[in-house]
Amino acid sequence: TLYAAERGAGRIVALPDTDGDGRADAVRPFAAALEQPHSLAWHEGALYVGVPSGVVRLTDTDGNGMAEGGETIVGDLPPGGAHTTRTVLFLPDGRMVVSVGSSCNVCVEADPRRAAILVYDDASGANGRLFATGLRNAVGLAVQPGTGELWATNNGRDFMGDDLPPETVYVIRDGGRYGWPACHAGDIPDPEFGGPGACDGMEQPVVEMQAHTAPWGLTFYTGDAFPEAYRDDLFIALHGSWNRPEPVGYEVVRVPLDNGIVAGPGEAFATGWLDAGGAVSGRPVGLAVGPDGALYVSDDRGGFIYRIAYDSQEG
Repeated sequence: TLYAAERGAGRIVALPDTDGDGRADAVRPFAAALEQPHSLAWHEGALYVGVPSGVVRLTDTDGNGMAEGGETIVGDLPPGGAHTTRTVLFLPDGRMVVSVGSSCNVCVEADPRRAAILVYDDASGANGRLFATGLRNAVGLAVQPGTGELWATNNGRDFMGDDLPPETVYVIRDGGRYGWPACHAGDIPDPEFGGPGACDGMEQPVVEMQAHTAPWGLTFYTGDAFPEAYRDDLFIALHGSWNRPEPVGYEVVRVPLDNGIVAGPGEAFATGWLDAGGAVSGRPVGLAVGPDGALYVSDDRGGFIYRIAYDSQEG
C-alpha cells in the first residue's frame, strides 16, 4: 500500500494494489483534518507526518485501515512564511530529523530554526536542537543505503538571474553550515548579505543543477528491478521554475553514483511535463521506491501518482 499526503485537502490517503497490477485499487482516506501535510515517514508501526507547525504521529491501532487519531509530537515550529513544507525522516539510529525552510527569499532570520534541519533524540520529539543550518529550503531528505548519511536537496534563492545560484544537493553533517543567506552553493557570496569570507568554512554541494529547477523529492534507488547501472543511484524530483522567462525543471533526474560517490551530473530520467512551447502539465514532488522495484512519482499539478517500471523485454 502506498500512502500519499494531500496538502490542499489536509488528508492522508492509502492506495492499495492488492492484485499487483501496478495500479491503485482504491483511494482510501487514512487520516483527515490535518494542516497542510507534506511528508510521511513510517517508523515502528506509526506514520509520522510533517505539517507546518511540526510533526504529527498517526496510528491505526485497530487495523481497520484508518488512523484513530493524531498525536502532536512536535508542535512549536515557526509556521507561515515563504516555505511551509516540513519534511520528517528517521536516521538509522532512530533519531528524527525535520527540515524547516526559510520565511523569505533571502534575509536574516529571527528564529534560528528557520532555514535549518533539526534533530530530535527519538520518535517522542524530545530534546530538539539544530542539526544543520544555512539551508534555504531543504525539501528533500534521504538516507543513503550503506553509509547511513543524510542527503538533502536545497532550493536556491531567487532574483540573482536566470542561472544563479545553482540548485544543490548536500551531504548533511551534524553541525554543518551550508551558507544561506550569505553564501550560496558553497562558493557564491550573496550580493546583499555576503562579502569577503562569506563562504569560508561552508559545506560544499555534492550535486549542482540548473538554477530555479526547484529540487523537491529525493530518493536512492534501493530496488533490484532496474538495470544494474541504476542500483543505489540518486533520483531527484524537480518541481520546476515559477519566475524564469524560459521554464526549467518539471522532470525527474538521475544522478549516477559509484560506490556511493557522485560519478557525474544529473541526467533526465522522466520528462514530458514541460512541452517545447513552455506549457506545463505536471510538477513532480515526491519519490518512493516500491517493493516491486518501481519508482513512484507524485505530481501536484496534475494530481497523479506515476509508476515507472523497467520492462526487460523492451530493453
